[in-house]
Amino acid sequence: MINFSKISSWEPSKDVLEIKTIDAHTEGEPLRVVIKGFPSLKGNTILEKRNHIIKNYDHIRKAIMLEPRGHADMYGAVITEPEKKSSDFGVIFMHNDGYSTGCGHAVIAISKILAETGAIKITEPETEINMDVPSGTIKSFVEIRNKVAHSIRFINVPSFVEKMNAKILIPNLGDINYDLAFGGAYYAIVNADEVGLDSQDLKTSSVIDLGMKIKNAIAKEVKIKHPNIVEMNFLYGTIFTFPPINKKNHSKNICVFANGEVDRSPTGTGVSARAAVHFARNEIKLNETIKIESIIGSTFEVKVIEKIKIGPLNGVIPEVKGTANITGKNTFWIDSSDTIGEGFMLR
Repeated sequence: MINFSKISSWEPSKDVLEIKTIDAHTEGEPLRVVIKGFPSLKGNTILEKRNHIIKNYDHIRKAIMLEPRGHADMYGAVITEPEKKSSDFGVIFMHNDGYSTGCGHAVIAISKILAETGAIKITEPETEINMDVPSGTIKSFVEIRNKVAHSIRFINVPSFVEKMNAKILIPNLGDINYDLAFGGAYYAIVNADEVGLDSQDLKTSSVIDLGMKIKNAIAKEVKIKHPNIVEMNFLYGTIFTFPPINKKNHSKNICVFANGEVDRSPTGTGVSARAAVHFARNEIKLNETIKIESIIGSTFEVKVIEKIKIGPLNGVIPEVKGTANITGKNTFWIDSSDTIGEGFMLR
């Protein structure tokens, strides 16, 4: 007879690093939030704290994002002290290739976790949360009904279009048109018809390959320059747009980002970038809500709530709305003698 109590009470040696997380998903996209065990971070700003992780603790990111504990499309977050006195906390986002500047699905999932677990004081009908992220400060609002957290909306950082109707030469495809826009991170937005993608007959591997070819080609040719924050100056992903499956929705998004990750959600920063493009083209009006589908059919709502200037550029403030669910808790042990456990990625 197996004595399962022995397994339950077993603990590793004290020199093994223990990381505790709570996991969730936002419209299908995973988020792993570290709640205990991550070393303290130095720095006065979120970007300084992020640099401290990069220089000193990137091995922890690899261990909890990649296999065997994670997978190629895992996403994570580390909660920090806030940068601003008016904020509740700070967040550093991580993925298979490093660290992102903004992440809408993570904002929604973190807000859900904090409200659902009672980690913050909740008020009905909405609970406001302020978080500092690498791209700026985000306000999220959790809908509370009978003390239960439901949908979450957040006001994103200033978003804008950097290039409209640009062209890039892609081997075996020729010239394709794209828009380059920022919604917390930079995205190349491509109409799927331009590259022969059919949402009814999609192979994920083909989408990843094409998305990375476009991203790498643009990154090589185009010098990106954010008006205010130099740390934003890189292309994060490629977004393919399709007609919606549900005719009541505006369109469908498939986002390939980082090192070939595919977003299961419609991508919060991505739909923000798209809202900036649609607004610049006069395709949507101020406060007009559109609903955008993901690769798995889940949806985000997005609208432009304000027009602003970002340096010399015309920009907007987007608001994004979605839902999240908590999926479980994890305790991970990172043993320095386990070289395979340091993290690897297979496609």
